[in-house]
Amino acid sequence: MRKPVTLLILATVTLTGCATVSESRFNPLNWFGSSQPDPSAMNPADAEVNPLIPARRLSLFQNNQPEAFAGRPIAEITELLVERRPGGAIIRATGQANRVGPFDVRLITDETDDDPTTLVLDLKALQQAGPRNVGPQARQVTVARWITDQELRAVRTITVRGANNARTVRR
Repeated sequence: MRKPVTLLILATVTLTGCATVSESRFNPLNWFGSSQPDPSAMNPADAEVNPLIPARRLSLFQNNQPEAFAGRPIAEITELLVERRPGGAIIRATGQANRVGPFDVRLITDETDDDPTTLVLDLKALQQAGPRNVGPQARQVTVARWITDQELRAVRTITVRGANNARTVRR
């Protein structure tokens, strides 16, 4: 009975002493101090560049020219839904590609349309060369895009176009 009690007291004293070790130099986690900013390591030319923005995106902001999307139109639009949300709407389009392997699917605004009451979007995707004789589920793509209330203020008709057809929703 003496040995277990002695071991229990010894273990308790050892564990309570760990609280002071956590702040001491014996703790390996404290060997390196907390980080400090080092202004001498910064390049003065990079001082105005936000390091959290990737270089590709940064060039977009500096040139104010969006890069052209190289996607091709999806063959057929099968579904178009506009879901109202506070602050805007979510436009969700589903389409069938003519072959397997579409990726990076986007709803691209058609800038050539001059009618302010109509929002025309093209459903495009990058596509790999793949077989055409597979089921429709393997070729199906869905994409959504958020549109704010300010963008929807004058819009009465939303049209999503594919290569072979288009779908329209009206208010």
